Amino acid sequence: MASRPKKNFVLLDNGNNDTNHVFSSAQPRGAALKAASRGHESIRLRERGTNRVHVFKGWVETVNAPANRPSWLPEKVKKANVKKLGVDHI
Repeated sequence: MASRPKKNFVLLDNGNNDTNHVFSSAQPRGAALKAASRGHESIRLRERGTNRVHVFKGWVETVNAPANRPSWLPEKVKKANVKKLGVDHI
């Protein structure tokens, strides 16, 4: 089975200017999850090569680790979540 090609998404700051943060994923949600796990809450990702900007809201929750966790993993782990708010065109 062929894997989907990865796309590059550039994180935008509040003024729609590019930052130095680039996240790679096949889907915009995967890139947004990476940004959320690094502490970003208002996530605007510009898809390279297109005129689309994917807009997400991100947050991190502390949840219980799975029952079959390895011994080195703590009982509480952080989990990133995102909600897509829409797509803007530039």
